[in-house]
Amino acid sequence: MARLSIRIDLGPDRRIGPGKVQLLEAIAEHGSISAAGRALGMSYRRAWLLVEDMNKSFGRPVIEAQIGGKAGGGARLSAFGADVVAHYRAIERAAEKAAAPFLARLTQPVDPVA
Repeated sequence: MARLSIRIDLGPDRRIGPGKVQLLEAIAEHGSISAAGRALGMSYRRAWLLVEDMNKSFGRPVIEAQIGGKAGGGARLSAFGADVVAHYRAIERAAEKAAAPFLARLTQPVDPVA
């Protein structure tokens, strides 16, 4: 089944796509950058660099530090970070809906007689 992969170019060297959005969702789910990175099979350094890239690209933080209790601190999405995820997923759903008939046509079996 064909599907779209959406990357949004915000400007020169400023973009967001499925990998960064998955990282934000994993941070929201796991409560830390390191746990999110592990869940996605990436190093803490790589995850941190992606978060820093998003912060720079948007000019505001996508995550907030959480002061921890006995288990230590963590991270959660900022209100803006949650909006980034929600808007990206909305764009993705709208694009998939608009593209569905075209993708269906592209994936139809080829008629060997034609």
